[in-house]
Amino acid sequence: MTTEGERTRPRAASARRAVVGRLSWGLADQAASSVSNFVVGVYVARSLGVTAFGVFSLAWVTYGVVLNVSRGVATDPLVVRFSGVPEASWRGAVARSSGVALGVGAALGAASVAVGLAAGGPVGTAFACLGVVLPGLLLQDAWRFAFFAAGAGRKAFVNDVVWGVALVPALVVAARVGSVSAFVLAWGGSAAVAAAYGCVQSGIRPRPSGARTWVREHRDLGYRYLVENVSNSGASQLRAYGLGAIVGVGAVGVIRGAELLLGPFLALLMGLSLVTVAEAARVLRRAPHRLGAFCLLLGGGQAVAALLWGGALLLVPDRLGELVLGGVWGAAAALVVPVTLGVAGAGLGTGAAAGLRALGAARRSLRSQLFASACYVAGGLGGAVLAGTAGSAWGVAAATGCASAVWWLHLRSALREHHQKTIREVRTS
Repeated sequence: MTTEGERTRPRAASARRAVVGRLSWGLADQAASSVSNFVVGVYVARSLGVTAFGVFSLAWVTYGVVLNVSRGVATDPLVVRFSGVPEASWRGAVARSSGVALGVGAALGAASVAVGLAAGGPVGTAFACLGVVLPGLLLQDAWRFAFFAAGAGRKAFVNDVVWGVALVPALVVAARVGSVSAFVLAWGGSAAVAAAYGCVQSGIRPRPSGARTWVREHRDLGYRYLVENVSNSGASQLRAYGLGAIVGVGAVGVIRGAELLLGPFLALLMGLSLVTVAEAARVLRRAPHRLGAFCLLLGGGQAVAALLWGGALLLVPDRLGELVLGGVWGAAAALVVPVTLGVAGAGLGTGAAAGLRALGAARRSLRSQLFASACYVAGGLGGAVLAGTAGSAWGVAAATGCASAVWWLHLRSALREHHQKTIREVRTS
């Protein structure tokens, strides 16, 4: 006769395999995406030099701000509330959320074009080109989150592979033109190809007409996630702009070069971020007492992986580094230690951030992110004033360590509140 324990063990093993499978697709997807981004960065660094790479990096961090606006109001609420739901519910939510992403791209893209044309020069031209490609970039990102919410990470991976394939001929053309704007158009134009393919994969057409309804229905999460996300990417943008003003545009390129050296690990960090909130939400529904341990394993694992990768970078010979980054290598290599520590601190904090979002503790999550962003800007710019580019890198490393501690303190409080709420509900039922 089969006991209850014997029946439970196969189900638990099957659930663990499912989690590992979804995390694996997240890593594979981000690997495909990060390889594309890495190739673009290396191409620009080698082809155009430090100053032009700095201009490209300014456009890049600006895209990061717009991307996080889209995620805050469109895909973050989707992942929190529509992960593992029936397909009909998921399809309706995806149509509306992808419509929001497309609308954000069109509106902020038009603003970027206007600002770029008014500013003029290489920076202005790059921003105008960024505005043209923003709708495709944001829609492609929205498909990735939609697929992971449905547990279909394989489709997100295929979509990013399509982007990478389309990027190859686009980069060849951009290299012949030899300008920052050409590379921006190549990068964003190939993303638009993948965005169109996402419509084919999902069989869903974005509904911008449902954007207002989506934002209204999820404003309790969306507005807080919007502020949280924008404060995060906005801090990076302020640091980049401030570093350019204090030290020079070339310093922005050096920092970006050092971050490119951590590209494979950042692929791990970002790949996991695609699925961690959805997985944490599943853990909360099935075994809420395990959420804290899940988040600790997630954040601690990322921090350790960052330190290991940074240690390996210290052993890379100069000849190999120059082959990858050209003239950017020398200055970027000097920043490996502080940049690695900064990424390790950020990785540790993402475990707690995933737990707070799964709990729907948007207020605590927002407070943590605002504190982290303030520390990031203060450390990055304060360090730049005191010790130039290296000082900025060390300032950010210290800031991420402090911010990680705050994230975990808030998660601990949120878990305690959730436990007390559950006890009250059981007693009153």
